[in-house]
This record gives sequence, structure tokens and C-alpha cells, in this order.
Amino acid sequence: MEVTITAEAVIQAAALAGALGALGGGLVWLFRFVEGNKKQDQALTAIRQEQILICCGVLACLKGLKEQGCDGPVTEALGKLEAHLNQAAHDGGA
Repeated sequence: MEVTITAEAVIQAAALAGALGALGGGLVWLFRFVEGNKKQDQALTAIRQEQILICCGVLACLKGLKEQGCDGPVTEALGKLEAHLNQAAHDGGA
């Protein structure tokens, strides 16, 4: 039995190896991209939850100041914050 390796066979094998390598590299990139997006989504969810807590705290402080008789900027800020929170709740942002 005689095995003959021609230049054409070597070129075809190299082309196949290159194509498989490019395909594998693309799949690895796609996997890393999806995993990175998952981590970003988790981080954004945590940030949103923190912002909700901060807004609730600020709202409570402004309402407390209003009850104590503070007026002017407190009333204005309280109105703006309540309007924003109401709009965000209707838009699905909160």
C-alpha cells in the first residue's frame, strides 16, 4: 500500500484547518460576548435596585421635611420626584 501526499492535498488540508479554526474562534467570541452581556445585565439590575432605594429614601426625607413645615424648594423637589416616579412606573422603568 502506497500513500502519496500531493501539494494539492496539503493545501486543501491547510484550508480546512484554517476554516475550522476561524469557525471555532467565532464561536468562542460569540460565547464570551453573550456571557459578558449577562454580567452587564446583572450589574445594571443591581444598579437599578440601588437607585430605587435611593429614590425612596429621598422621597421619605422630602416628605418628612414637608411635614415639618419646610416649603419652597422642598415642595418643588417633592413634586418633581413624585412626578418622575409616577411617570417611570407607567413607562415600566421603575
